[in-house]
Amino acid sequence: MAAGARRDKAAGELELPSRTLRRWLDAEGQVRADGRPDAIRPAPVNRLSEAEREAIVALCNQPEYASLPPSQIVPRLADQGEYLASESSFYRVLKAEDQLHYRGRAKAPVKRAAPTTQVATAPNQVWSWDISYMPSTVRGLYWFLYAILDVYSRKLVAWEVHSCESGELASTLIQRAVLREQCLHKPLVLHADNGAPMTSSTLKAKLQELGITSSHSRPRVSNDNPFSESLFRTLKYCPQWPSRGFATLEDARQWMLKFDRFYNQEHRHSGIRFVTPAQRHAGKDVELLAKRDALYRQAQEKHPERWSRQTRNWTPQGAVALNPDRQLKDIPLAA
Repeated sequence: MAAGARRDKAAGELELPSRTLRRWLDAEGQVRADGRPDAIRPAPVNRLSEAEREAIVALCNQPEYASLPPSQIVPRLADQGEYLASESSFYRVLKAEDQLHYRGRAKAPVKRAAPTTQVATAPNQVWSWDISYMPSTVRGLYWFLYAILDVYSRKLVAWEVHSCESGELASTLIQRAVLREQCLHKPLVLHADNGAPMTSSTLKAKLQELGITSSHSRPRVSNDNPFSESLFRTLKYCPQWPSRGFATLEDARQWMLKFDRFYNQEHRHSGIRFVTPAQRHAGKDVELLAKRDALYRQAQEKHPERWSRQTRNWTPQGAVALNPDRQLKDIPLAA
């Protein structure tokens, strides 16, 4: 530039924006020293106080919340009529305290052809079911968990644990679930993968007898049954999951009894606005979410400087789609 070159050409040689180069130079054309380390930045007026930050850390380290992420802690506090900070503030404080770590082991997805779409607008319209292993204390010996999940409410409507995979056992479980939910001969879609029990002639005959429409995943694609897979992940990542396996079949069944109560009655599911599956299944989520919304609005009125946008969205979830089609834009889908 001292030799007469244009500033934008010099910036292009340095691979810098012209405005950046202009900001770096003073009136005499000399490069200024970096002022960022010595810059005085005023503290935000809406920042949390040190006492509030300590209260968040202390709460998250309590035995009741130690194994839960902020996405589960914040709705539970809201149900108790308590508001400390937003969910993002919880994450930010825990990250600053080095108490936030990713524990996932999911693999990258593989692109496949479009699957069949099923949409549920109420409970007992679309069910998803699958069979998963429950390890025993003997290497190579497993118990088999049969689980049926309501796609709309995420409720675990029925389950059984057996020592083998069988289409006859699956037929008995599905019939018991239909009678329990009182949806016999009502429009119901049952989705599963292409395992031997799911495609057995015995199960097909039973579904036809009960008036249930069968739906299956694409061959060799596990992503087409995401609700059941998500359930099994929640189950096996539960802190109470025995890492050494179950000694007997009865032990596995007793453990599932406790998990059934926890998952349906206590677990706040992230896919349904952090209400329990039982509340969603019974239609109680509307009133509960309305109370949460009122609580958040009161918190916003108390400290409006801490809210740059609207309060958290606590409106009930709409219809839920199993493998949603991109063309279904006119239906408010929850998944």
